[in-house]
Amino acid sequence: MPEMLSPHFSRAEFEQSATAAARNIVNRMPSELLPAARALCVQILEPIRAALGGPVLINSGYRSLALNRAIGSKDNSQHRRGEAADIALPLGPSNADVARWILASDLPFDQLILEAHRAGDPRSGWVHISYTLRRPPRRQALTMTIASHGATYRPGIVA
Repeated sequence: MPEMLSPHFSRAEFEQSATAAARNIVNRMPSELLPAARALCVQILEPIRAALGGPVLINSGYRSLALNRAIGSKDNSQHRRGEAADIALPLGPSNADVARWILASDLPFDQLILEAHRAGDPRSGWVHISYTLRRPPRRQALTMTIASHGATYRPGIVA
C-alpha cells in the first residue's frame, strides 16, 4: 500500500519525475519534509480536487537538489522544501481557469503561478501552487510566460 500524504495524494506521486527517471536522479523526499508536503496536500490540493472535480495531476512536487538543478530551477525553490506542486486537471477546466478559481477562492496559498500557458491552448502550461507552514500565506499570484529570451513573470493571473 502506498504511503499517503492525504486521501488522494501519495508520497510516490509527489516524488515522481520524468527528468529524475531519465537522468537516474534519486528524488526521495527526506522525512523531515513530510509535514510540509502533507499540509500542501490537505490545505490546497484536496480542496482543489473537491471543488473542481479532480483528479489533480502532480507534474512536479518535491525536487531533490540534483533534480532541481537539472531542470534549471533556483536552489531556494519551494519544491525543495515539499511546499510546492505543479499541477493540472487533465479532465477538468483549463489551467488558466484553475488558476483563476484558486485566486478567487479563500485557499491559504503562498504562491500561485500560471506557468507556460498560451492563449488559445487551454491545456498548455501548468499551475504552480505552494503552501507553507513557515509564515502566513502571501497569496502572491503571477503569470509566467516563456519566450526566446527566457521566462518572464508578471503580477496577477493573465490569460
